[in-house]
Amino acid sequence: MRYNEMTKNFIFRFYECRLDIEETAKLCFKSVRTVKKWDKGSTIPRECKRLMRMYKCRVLYDNDEWGGFSVERNKLKTPTGQIASAQQILLGLALLEINSELEIKTSRHLIKTARMLAKYF
Repeated sequence: MRYNEMTKNFIFRFYECRLDIEETAKLCFKSVRTVKKWDKGSTIPRECKRLMRMYKCRVLYDNDEWGGFSVERNKLKTPTGQIASAQQILLGLALLEINSELEIKTSRHLIKTARMLAKYF
C-alpha cells in the first residue's frame, strides 16, 4: 500500500496493533474482504477495535507490584522485556515448589536483588 493510500484504519491495524489482514479477520470473526474494506476507509466496529487493542497489549493491573507487566500475543511480558509462555510460568512455579534449602536461599537472593535493581531503574 502506497503512503498516499494509507488510511487511519490501516495505520491502526498494521502499525499500532501489528496485525496482518488474516490475523485481523480471524480475531474479529470477519472475512479478509471486510478487513480490506476497513483498510480502504470503511468504519471498523468498536468491538473489533477493542479486540485488536487487547490483542496488541494487555496491561495486567494498575498497581506498583504489577507495574510494567503486560500480556502481548498471549504471553506474559515482564518489565525487563522478557517474554514467558504459560508453560514456562508453570515450570517456574513447579521448580519453586520443590522447596529445597538451596532453592529457597537462591530465590530470596534473586528477589532481593531484583527489588534493589527495580528501585534504580
